[in-house]
Amino acid sequence: MNDDTLAVLHDDGVVLAVHKPAGLLVHRTALDAHDTRTLMELLRRRFDGPLHAVHRLDKGTSGVMLLARDARAASLLGASFMARETDKRYLAFVRGWPAPSAVVDHALRPDDAPPDAPAQEAVTAFERGECMEIANGIDRYPRSRYALVEARPLTGRRHQIRRHLKHLSHPIIGDATHGKGPHNRWWAQHLGITRLWLHARELALPHPDGGTLRVASPTDAPWNADWQALFAAVRG
Repeated sequence: MNDDTLAVLHDDGVVLAVHKPAGLLVHRTALDAHDTRTLMELLRRRFDGPLHAVHRLDKGTSGVMLLARDARAASLLGASFMARETDKRYLAFVRGWPAPSAVVDHALRPDDAPPDAPAQEAVTAFERGECMEIANGIDRYPRSRYALVEARPLTGRRHQIRRHLKHLSHPIIGDATHGKGPHNRWWAQHLGITRLWLHARELALPHPDGGTLRVASPTDAPWNADWQALFAAVRG
């Protein structure tokens, strides 16, 4: 992995924000026991002192990842996430053309919970962006529709954006669990990139020392070359 893919987006000695590449775990997990390379391991080689991840990003998701430099900052940032004082904005590339805007209020049961476990409140706001049609001949249709969507999760359930887009029948391209295999395979072959097309592009929340911290990972930055390849393919 080129070190540029771990670009530092913000570092003030209290809060560190980096760009997490797609395909990189934040922490080691039992489900990916074979994958020993993690974001935390790479960062601890690079930075002195403690580092605390204060939120999570799925392995397949790229974008803004926030870390605290000490326990006090970790506690305050964690409390902001728990109190829903964060503004999180994601970019997703989805199948079909969703409505121009939508708020999905659809409770979700944790993925690993038993069938009788209660569902938890889950709310996501969506805004449709650029729409396109591609002549790719999938599912017996000569053309397929796709769109870019901004997602703002107002709660923090696991895989919330992915599951809510599936609920809308507009799954994210590259989502092996909730998406459509023929579309995922066509885009992976067409671009030569296999990934979940979900990107945490902006995060804002109260800074532990006061004021508001806003951090972005722009899609036109050098470390987001895969998104640039996607844009070139759909706009060219």
